[in-house]
Amino acid sequence: MSITHRPRWDLPVDPSLYAPDEEEKAFMKTTTGIQDDEELKTHIFAIQAKALTVYKYPCIRQFDFMRLRIARMPAYQQYLELGRQRKDAIFLDVGCGFGNDTRKAVLDGWPIEGVIAADLSPQMWNVGHELFRSTPDTFPVPFVQGDILDPAYLAVAPILPTSSTPILDPLPPLSEVKTLNELHGKISAIFASAFFHLFKFEGQEQVARKLAGLLSPLPGSLIFGTQTGFAEKGGWGVDGSRADYHSDESWKELWENLFVEAGVEVEVKARLQQHRGGLNGYGLYPENTRERFYLDWSVTRV
Repeated sequence: MSITHRPRWDLPVDPSLYAPDEEEKAFMKTTTGIQDDEELKTHIFAIQAKALTVYKYPCIRQFDFMRLRIARMPAYQQYLELGRQRKDAIFLDVGCGFGNDTRKAVLDGWPIEGVIAADLSPQMWNVGHELFRSTPDTFPVPFVQGDILDPAYLAVAPILPTSSTPILDPLPPLSEVKTLNELHGKISAIFASAFFHLFKFEGQEQVARKLAGLLSPLPGSLIFGTQTGFAEKGGWGVDGSRADYHSDESWKELWENLFVEAGVEVEVKARLQQHRGGLNGYGLYPENTRERFYLDWSVTRV
């Protein structure tokens, strides 16, 4: 099951958390067309306020929709090279939220006609259009709504053996895709940011299996992402909040085991990075005593 709400998420907005670095600010100026710093800040605060009426997720409170998480991943250049070299490569941004990582990938060169985004609700994706001042016509990336735990949307499918021959089954236009089940074995790259930690351990393994079944059999096909992690795998709980966090080693083991079962060789990398929210998680959990990290990772077909 997923973790849908925690008591501390109701805290008010903290304006001091608005602190984009120069790269993030440049990205926002490019994508919104707003060049004045104060005008940009006013626009972003207005979008944040609107988004928080939809859902009080901490990433909105702490302005994560401005972050360039995908570009800070160790596998990012490998990912961009895959988009340049592989004909008709498809990229899935799962748990896409506002679509900031989707847009960064397109801005940096992944062909937009090979991009598709997915999330539980279209509301944040639609707010993303307001944030970036785009429309489905000016940013024509298809959005596929659904619950990833629902087999009607994405069922567990066999992991295909690695092969230099792509699947020959015709692929429908991405604009016509209604569920991720239509993309089994056809995705070249999958990115999952701040996604897996929303599920308990059992759910994380289930979602990993589902995503593995989407992966193209071609060597170099890639799943990568980032989420909250621990130095040692375990549960976390503060003031009614509850989450299950993997370590870098346990996360590597999970993915390696999935592909070993299918007889498929992969290279799995994982690292822990200091969490910018600090021990108290941007002030949400002042009594927390266990350090949390960013767990950055990638799984590549060999």
